Amino acid sequence: MAIPDKIAAANKINDLLTGIVNNGGLRLKYRITVDPPLQEDRDWERPEILVEFSGPDSSLLLERGAELLRAIELLGLEMLRLPGNEHEKVCFDCMNHRGMRLEELRLAASVAAEKVRKTGAPYGFAPMSSRERRILHLALRDHSDLRTQSEGEGLRRYVVVYPKN
Repeated sequence: MAIPDKIAAANKINDLLTGIVNNGGLRLKYRITVDPPLQEDRDWERPEILVEFSGPDSSLLLERGAELLRAIELLGLEMLRLPGNEHEKVCFDCMNHRGMRLEELRLAASVAAEKVRKTGAPYGFAPMSSRERRILHLALRDHSDLRTQSEGEGLRRYVVVYPKN
């Protein structure tokens, strides 16, 4: 299901970010794009709203595994009251961090696939967000000799790659 009023949602995000950036004393700029054009490195993500940060304090958003960027994104998603299965409709990025992370996950999926094929043993990834788990499932969906499954609960949920049989 699409976001019913994307312009209103973008305006709400703008209001939130104005407060965070100004009150936080952050030297950041951001651009909010409604229905951004699809990018090659984001072929598995089709956000309806894209928020891109830039500026001297960009590195602060990306420290500790982009913890601050993810926290701001979570605030935006909660404010819009999007259900968990629709979180991919809004995407926050900084210095192409998300594109690089997507490529990292694709490479990790390829390595895991080869390990499972060689050893015949399941391969478990570290716990990750639902969005990143989805990327792994999509990266491995065309491997007919393998199957993937999410296991664990809550913040400890992770992907396991199994031989098909």
